[in-house]
Amino acid sequence: MHIDAATQLLLDARHSGLALDWRRLAVGDAETAYAVQDAQLLRLGPVGGWKVGSKGDGGTPGCAPLPVSGVLPSGTMLAGPQWRMRGLEVELALRVGRDYDPDEQLPDEAELRTVFDAILPAIEVVETRLGHPPCTNPWAGMADLQSHGALVTGAPQALPDVLSLRQIEASLSIDGQQLSHTTGGNPADLWPLLGWLALHCARRGQPWRAGQIITTGSCTGLQMARGGRRVEAALHGIGAVWLDFAG
Repeated sequence: MHIDAATQLLLDARHSGLALDWRRLAVGDAETAYAVQDAQLLRLGPVGGWKVGSKGDGGTPGCAPLPVSGVLPSGTMLAGPQWRMRGLEVELALRVGRDYDPDEQLPDEAELRTVFDAILPAIEVVETRLGHPPCTNPWAGMADLQSHGALVTGAPQALPDVLSLRQIEASLSIDGQQLSHTTGGNPADLWPLLGWLALHCARRGQPWRAGQIITTGSCTGLQMARGGRRVEAALHGIGAVWLDFAG
């Protein structure tokens, strides 16, 4: 499928709130999926951040740019037909403190610590534009910004001396009822994951810019919310974040 055609199908689904049959999205590899991501962001607005994730099994991570319009502060209310799935993931996010291009060198933890100026608790709202589940084409999901809907972030905190996804305690509640409480729920190795992303973004012609938010995958697994619900999340020792869905 031509990149422009795939991009238009996804944008039409995003703006209409009507699901796109994933079988119409003939995206067959990562290179094409990333090109479709980039083409969407040209229409959706500037890049406000990136999502990156890994299953922690030594495989290649996956990522997607996040429209700045969807990076939102704690306390946001989400309303409208686009919030159909209402998936929720509690995540650790980091804020880029300065423009950064690794110049073809894979950065290590020491280098990356000079790039980030804060960590933040975050809730990623998962919203696919794809219908007719289950989708058995992973490249279609990648083209769909890896099912990104919004990223709601709490107050920034200073980077601690030790920061590992495998040690983070995370919780998620809906209307006061706890749905998930985990320690080390995200298996990814944080600093290699971020190093991979920094190099990937630079090679893609989109090096990190100061103020962008990088979110690093779910610490709680995927949970679902119905309409009219308050969602509250916390990362122990880092902070809390919440949002509301309109009924």
